[in-house]
Amino acid sequence: MITQLKIENYKSIQDLTLDVGRVNVLIGENGCGKSNILEAITLAAAAEANKLDNEFLINRGIRVTEPQLMRSAFEKKEQSDIKIALTSNGCNKLEPYTLKNDNKVYSKWEYYERSKQEEYWKEERKAMGLWMTKNQELLFSKTSEQNSQNSYFDNYESDNQEDMESDEFYDEELTKNNFKSFIIYSPENTALRDFSKEASIEPLGDKGGGLLKLLIVTQHESKESEDFKELNDIQETLELFGWFDTIKIPDDFSLLEKKITIKDRYLEMPFDQRSANEGFLLVLFYITLVVSKYTPKIFAIDNIDTSLNPKLCSKLIEELARLAKKYDKQIFLTSHNPAILDGIDLGDEEGQRLFVVSRNREGRTRCKRITIENKPKSSIRDRLSRVLNENENYTKQDVLALFDNSKEPVKLSEAFLRGYLGGLPKGF
Repeated sequence: MITQLKIENYKSIQDLTLDVGRVNVLIGENGCGKSNILEAITLAAAAEANKLDNEFLINRGIRVTEPQLMRSAFEKKEQSDIKIALTSNGCNKLEPYTLKNDNKVYSKWEYYERSKQEEYWKEERKAMGLWMTKNQELLFSKTSEQNSQNSYFDNYESDNQEDMESDEFYDEELTKNNFKSFIIYSPENTALRDFSKEASIEPLGDKGGGLLKLLIVTQHESKESEDFKELNDIQETLELFGWFDTIKIPDDFSLLEKKITIKDRYLEMPFDQRSANEGFLLVLFYITLVVSKYTPKIFAIDNIDTSLNPKLCSKLIEELARLAKKYDKQIFLTSHNPAILDGIDLGDEEGQRLFVVSRNREGRTRCKRITIENKPKSSIRDRLSRVLNENENYTKQDVLALFDNSKEPVKLSEAFLRGYLGGLPKGF
């Protein structure tokens, strides 16, 4: 699992460090950089997977533009590099990802691991007739590594591979393998209703394709193993909808008519996904995404509140946090719905994190983490206005009887709307 992110020079992000948990919720006004944070993670994952072509980046959820616009323009360096570093639990740090692009027509982003960069430059020097002695090569290697470390991510300690424990190497490789399939999911109504279309990336595409096939596979393997925990968790979560009774998944994806059958407890006739409401299909997609062993271990959902009732948003976050821990998934979420925040347990230090994203005076994206210690408390005036009736007279004892001596926590949704957390538009 990723525990820390450091991003430099990506779109609105000049320099940003985040300590993250298992479920991470990003809130803030439109255009503050929430999606840019998710895209930067995706770009590093694509580098790890060695798939930096635009087609791959688009299917992973990145809004690909001209290379100049992918970099931040605060320092006006057209050739400056995008840099992303990750830290995982179990090892001090992972290799920083430095991404380069020469801004030429049809040029692609390139990423070289440090060892590959050294070999590349050695070969270049040899091709130019600049042969190096062993001492020169050693000096070059050390200088290259030192420059690479000192030029960015100065707060990261240099790692000595000889001193690293074998389990740290294992954790690093495990995190890299889990991380390189990172996708930003933004499911759309049409993809969720039309099961005939294949997913852009299996098993689930970023827009929602592939859901039926994955449900069929999950059902088939559950029957074979006689372990129905994934199907049971899907069923139980769908029961958040008061009208929902059952869902029937076909046994064969090759059937001509590709559909699931949904039963409404109040109706005699069942219906399929084409008649289901969008919120139901979205929740089905999200839960399947979390419980399946075939979906990425680390992923993001952009605008998770789309088409969902506010109270359902709160409960959905609770379910996602519970299932993410059960199935060992790490999730990054963005939202504009204040109700989402009421489903977050700030007391779960390892599991759940809330970040308020905003822009500073220079326009750079910044993040503030809300912890249980700095969670806003209600003022006396607010509490009085809720319990006192203007048409009645109260004695001092009457008022004191209405309160104890403790501070009353404010719901995170209320704190957000009142402006206590930040992340709201200004000027209107």
